[in-house]
Amino acid sequence: MLAATVAAALVVASCVLAAAAFAGGAHKASPHLTVFAAASLTNVFPKIDSHESYSFAGSNLLAAQIEQGLPADVFASANTGLPWGLHRMGLVTRPVLFTANRLVIVVAHGNPLHIHNVHDLERPGLKIVMATAGVPVGDYTRKVLKRLGLSDLVDKAVSQEPDVREVLATVVLGEADAGFVYTTDARTVKGKVGVVGIPKSAQPQVVYAAAAVRSSKHLQAAEKWVERLLTKRAQKQLRAAGFLPVPH
Repeated sequence: MLAATVAAALVVASCVLAAAAFAGGAHKASPHLTVFAAASLTNVFPKIDSHESYSFAGSNLLAAQIEQGLPADVFASANTGLPWGLHRMGLVTRPVLFTANRLVIVVAHGNPLHIHNVHDLERPGLKIVMATAGVPVGDYTRKVLKRLGLSDLVDKAVSQEPDVREVLATVVLGEADAGFVYTTDARTVKGKVGVVGIPKSAQPQVVYAAAAVRSSKHLQAAEKWVERLLTKRAQKQLRAAGFLPVPH
């Protein structure tokens, strides 16, 4: 009887140790990552992977923080220039293009000022907001205005914000009449703003790129996380949020 009891106890102990080892191995295989990502990805990235820690801001600010050595595992930018710049410095792996977007103008809900196209922004007295130069959405905005011969609107902006979500908030709060954001950001406040399109001929190519940060303690896992952005599941979440496939 004693021998049987001891044997049973040993079996239980072995199972507990095996379970602990499995759990430890699983944790080791899937470390908790820190993802630096463009502000426009704020709503969709946690839906793709709720396990990670995210820092959302203007892509240029995040790139500068990586350059300064702040700890991060993944960098996802609203343009390709910033991650490629970090790649040339040896700070991130080769960038992967994973989605695209479009620029639109958001106006007050109901469009009380009857803004129907980008040229209407030339009207005297309109309060326009945009992102500052260097932020991807700010650079895209300037490309649009230059193509349409409206670069003078840059100096007329009532404020220039550090990221796209700040531009959006300025319009939602009624502090500006119109602002340039991505179509995906406008969708996050549906019913609170109106949307005015930008001519296709002036539309910039808005492509997002992601890369693993080479100083990451979990570089292999970070590289796999970037690769997962191309999976059907991740792409489905991006489409549901209004993001577009990468143009070929």
